[in-house]
Amino acid sequence: MARSPVAAGAPAAESPERPDAGCGRPMRADAKRNRDLLLAAARTAFTERGAEASLEDIARRAGVGVGTLYRHFPTRQDLVEAVYVEEVEALCRSAENAVDASGWDALVRWFDRFVEYVATKRALVDEMVATIGQDAPVFRACHDAIFRAGEPLLARAKAEGSVRPDIEFMDAIRIVSGVTMIRHATPEEIRRVLAVALDGLRYRG
Repeated sequence: MARSPVAAGAPAAESPERPDAGCGRPMRADAKRNRDLLLAAARTAFTERGAEASLEDIARRAGVGVGTLYRHFPTRQDLVEAVYVEEVEALCRSAENAVDASGWDALVRWFDRFVEYVATKRALVDEMVATIGQDAPVFRACHDAIFRAGEPLLARAKAEGSVRPDIEFMDAIRIVSGVTMIRHATPEEIRRVLAVALDGLRYRG
């Protein structure tokens, strides 16, 4: 089965699943702070080192003990999934942050944020697939969430007449995903090529 450019599964679930949601009890402020520090440190470590990132290094980067890491994320898989879901949620939230921009500018800003998501996703997905398989509910849920966030941005740009009417959201996702996979390119080079590629979506009348 071919993987989606967004997540390694087909649409199915309603929203991203949090692997460390526990029983739903409110988290103390210090516990939430530690969890946020661990997720930020893990995001950086996995992006830099991929599967070679160690839990001990992640705890050190977060400034907490390994025991604190295991209290929040009992297994490495729990942490990897939590970082992945957190990235998807941040990407989806960013779709709401450009309400005052034009439809075209809002779409371009969101795809610029999508580049950051793909950089982190690349470091996580292979490890997740090896453990839980590409049809795991977390992938299907994240796929759906991304489409629910991005499709309205494309529809808005189309309604304004700034995007070709024949462009589908999956077309745009494939273009952006392809650009982000360019080897040996700096982030600045990726964004320059992305700007040229996205210009191809514009409606020329």
